[in-house]
Amino acid sequence: MRTDRRQFVKTALAAAVTCRLTDARRASADSLASSNDMIQQARQVALSILRPSDREIARGLELHGQSLVIDSYGFAPRAAIDGQAYQQAALGGASDGELVDLREDMSMTRYATDELERREFFEAFRASGVTCIFQNAGEEGNDPLRLLKRLSRFTFATDVLGPQCSKAIDPEQVVAAKRADRLCLAFTTNGVPLRQQWENTRDELRDVRLFHQLGVQMMHLTYNRGNPLGDGCGEANDGGVSDFGRVAIKELNRQGVIVDVAHSGWRTSLEAAKASSKPIVASHTACAALHKHYRGKPDDTIQAICDTGGLIGICCIPKFLGAAGDIRAFLDHLDYAIKKFGADHVAIGTDVAYQSRNGKAERAKVGKRPDGRSALAVSGPRWGHLWPDFKFRPADDAVQSLAWTNWPVFTIGLVQRGHTDETIHKVLGENMLRVWRANQQAT
Repeated sequence: MRTDRRQFVKTALAAAVTCRLTDARRASADSLASSNDMIQQARQVALSILRPSDREIARGLELHGQSLVIDSYGFAPRAAIDGQAYQQAALGGASDGELVDLREDMSMTRYATDELERREFFEAFRASGVTCIFQNAGEEGNDPLRLLKRLSRFTFATDVLGPQCSKAIDPEQVVAAKRADRLCLAFTTNGVPLRQQWENTRDELRDVRLFHQLGVQMMHLTYNRGNPLGDGCGEANDGGVSDFGRVAIKELNRQGVIVDVAHSGWRTSLEAAKASSKPIVASHTACAALHKHYRGKPDDTIQAICDTGGLIGICCIPKFLGAAGDIRAFLDHLDYAIKKFGADHVAIGTDVAYQSRNGKAERAKVGKRPDGRSALAVSGPRWGHLWPDFKFRPADDAVQSLAWTNWPVFTIGLVQRGHTDETIHKVLGENMLRVWRANQQAT
């Protein structure tokens, strides 16, 4: 089976590169091949599932190269940890929390300080053809200091890597980055910063402006669990948006911050859409009509989001997609959303990350803590990930077929499904750009 796949992809890539194409098409076709074995293997898997024609490959790659590509919610390529430094911290008595924090810090910043990781970072980023990622730059929750941690890390990374990879605070910067062949991150937080002093609504929400000034362009209303604004999608009972949540939505609208209900309950998402005066998004989700999962959205909720002028971003998480959970299931959700709600209201929000090839070797340097436990072990499930029981087994190659660097293959898949050039341009980035612009307009 794998031999057959490799032979198909080898033939397909050769045809795409050697057939009579324009110079532009030939350059695009060349970009599908990669010397990075992880990237190449993921593309082999995806192409062997789709089995596109030579024409579909060539046209898809040409369109992908022309398009402004924005990930409506994702992650910049992640660096490997520094195994030796991590082990020293473990032997020095670092707590579980300190080790989790250190591992996260290394994965989010080492590509800015380590030359090997920097090369890996740019190789993966450029292989994707993505210009801008709406980057998770705020840990799940509402505590301003908790949210500030990741924001600090990505601010540091973009400060060091700029201008080749910079922080984007305006949609026009993304347009300019595409023209200049540069990359950028637009920051989003997995929660609205709340001081939780509950004296008055104005003081409680004053950090929204501060975080927007620090570069945050989008905020989750809730994250899986319930909070003072509304209920998350992981709650058994969804009470909808609270009175305070409506005030918060109004403030997000006023400040120009995009409201994201990707992790909100279905009723909460619908009511948030009705409460917003600006376009809102479910930045990384799926269509519950195709596969009923807590993280998907039912049709009435999606329609309410679209009615704001907003969009849904289809994610690359197999268990949210159903069926085989592979690239075909992903394209099924895109097809359904485009045909049901219109090409203006669909994007791709992968919710997955490229992991450095150096990770395995660095993790091998990590051993035991003084008490004998593995230094890489994390104790207990995280609160935000407390899901209702849901059993799903994706196809064997599903995760690889939806690898973050497979964006060019996603475009090939859209061509194969018969979508127009205009629709593909919109889904790949123009829709997210429009929503971003609309949110920045004065209320």
